[in-house]
Amino acid sequence: MEPSINVLGTALQPCSTRPVTGFYRNGCCDTGAEDRGSHTVCVILTEEFLAMSRYLGNDLTTPRPEFGFPGLRAGQRWCLCASRFLQAAQEFAAPVVVLASTHKRALDLVPLELLQRHAEKDGE
Repeated sequence: MEPSINVLGTALQPCSTRPVTGFYRNGCCDTGAEDRGSHTVCVILTEEFLAMSRYLGNDLTTPRPEFGFPGLRAGQRWCLCASRFLQAAQEFAAPVVVLASTHKRALDLVPLELLQRHAEKDGE
């Protein structure tokens, strides 16, 4: 298996292990043929994004122990579907992007300029 590359062209960095994220639940926003949702954008969740997601029917804040899902809160990192990130950006509710942990396949749907516009600033 070849190493995963981020949108900066370097080795993909982990997104989160607390909570464990990623389509493959390996802490990284890795992707493959099975990942039809392209869970490739590493974000730092915000209250605005979580509220928008809940409104759209994907409640990420409620724990679902039967699926091993702890529920998420603002400030945590999570691998987000590229299309949901794009939608959130269009609705002015985009979470903060961690570029070093965002897989290059996110660029199939989201322009690099948009990811950069929402990227974490130094000290975040």
